[in-house]
Amino acid sequence: MTLDKEYVPSPTDWVREQVERYEASGGAEANTLRGVPIVVITSRGARSGKLRKNPVMRVEHDGVYAAIASNGGDPVHPAWFHNFVTHPRLTLQDGPEPRAYVARRVEGEERALWWKRANAVWPHYDEYQAITDREIPVFVLEPAE
Repeated sequence: MTLDKEYVPSPTDWVREQVERYEASGGAEANTLRGVPIVVITSRGARSGKLRKNPVMRVEHDGVYAAIASNGGDPVHPAWFHNFVTHPRLTLQDGPEPRAYVARRVEGEERALWWKRANAVWPHYDEYQAITDREIPVFVLEPAE
């Protein structure tokens, strides 16, 4: 994804500051959240079309990543969920260089596999699922061709 659209920094201070430090250092700083490695995902806003950046837990397997739309167990999806659905092409930065990926929501056995991998990284996902009525969506992010 080229950065040909306007980037709108997060209104949430900690998100904005973490993304800025991560990008400025090529991923050498601000690369964890609560002691767990993160990646930075840039997606296009579902309604605005503007670029949004979010740090998410690093769930990776063989060059493919997962993004778990837990929103901490809130009853609604995080805003980036709608971005992924509307504009699945995005960039993911895991270290110094962002790369292009395509997100797709997974279900069934594939979701169960990625959920298990995600819980190995961040065991709180099971807790989040227990406190919400919605099934927490899981996206797989595969390198774009």
